Amino acid sequence: MDLLVPDWPAPARVQARMSLRAGGVSAAPYDSLNLGDHVGDDGAAVLRNRALLAARLGATPVFMQQVHGTAVERLPSRHAVPVADACMSHAPGMACTIMVADCLPVLFCDTEGRAVAAAHAGWRGLAAGVLESTLAALRSAVPQARWLAWLGPCIGPSAFEVGDEVRAAFVAQSAAAAPCFRAHADGKWLADLPALARLRLAAAGLQGIHGNDGSAPWCTVSDASRFFSHRRDRVSGRMAACIWLGA
Repeated sequence: MDLLVPDWPAPARVQARMSLRAGGVSAAPYDSLNLGDHVGDDGAAVLRNRALLAARLGATPVFMQQVHGTAVERLPSRHAVPVADACMSHAPGMACTIMVADCLPVLFCDTEGRAVAAAHAGWRGLAAGVLESTLAALRSAVPQARWLAWLGPCIGPSAFEVGDEVRAAFVAQSAAAAPCFRAHADGKWLADLPALARLRLAAAGLQGIHGNDGSAPWCTVSDASRFFSHRRDRVSGRMAACIWLGA
């Protein structure tokens, strides 16, 4: 199982990993480490993949029903499957987990290792304020902390074609978002999702932003051997970005 290890200055107590495509038991087109139980894959295979991931992490991933919203769930949750697009935790060994197959996963921690969080930032959630909601929940739980963020792989700026309504939604909120869109054919735009996320995190006062810089190696669409991509394949598995506190 090949896991991506974030390169960021998180404290030693904070552990983070992101699953890639290989290392599971699912058959094509979900081959092989599909972690999504809502995409048509065999349910037993998904459960086996999730168990394999948990064993490799040495932590318990908490999967949610993601709806492109802004709700932030505190873990441990009273819900078997929380309906939310972000989660946070102070509990050791409980991994905040975000599933993606082109959307942007964003992981958070404070520099003292007191709390962690993960957010699912597709364009809808990003425009709605999921990153701001996550930061607000963290700042409420741990006041006066300095926060770090890591952006994982997502659809890249050469592949993310969107309509004018997507650009308009971001530019209406901030004129600074305009350079994150490049004119494309037939009135469409190519959107730089990680640049939009970085812009919003910076505007929310976060300075320690790491990971995806919009360059080609981070693009889920362009590398079928490493990444699942819904935009590329239509029928696709899901990867997971996980962050948790060690004992």
